[in-house]
Amino acid sequence: MSAAGQIVDMDREELKRGLAAGEILLVDVREPHEWAAGHIPGSVSMPLSEFDPSEIEAGEKRIVFSCAAGVRSLHALAMAQVFGLDVDTHFRGGFREWAMAGEPVDAGA
Repeated sequence: MSAAGQIVDMDREELKRGLAAGEILLVDVREPHEWAAGHIPGSVSMPLSEFDPSEIEAGEKRIVFSCAAGVRSLHALAMAQVFGLDVDTHFRGGFREWAMAGEPVDAGA
């Protein structure tokens, strides 16, 4: 179990491997208009403005938080830890890094 307050900064390559293997639940905490404009394929939208850690259903997958640039994902991570979830990871580069690297992007709901 992860210690509360512990933070793991996942990089893009590790995220790609985990998503491809079906081992990661990527929780995007950007707002709905940001999500609709583009998001990492396979991620789920849970906007920080209405974030409720009790709604996360990861099963056996590792929960990883993501946002635009790695700030809001840290807030969601802290909220999830306070709630009692065994989570410690966020994608430090966020959607901006993903898109700027030319990775695939899904648009729309």
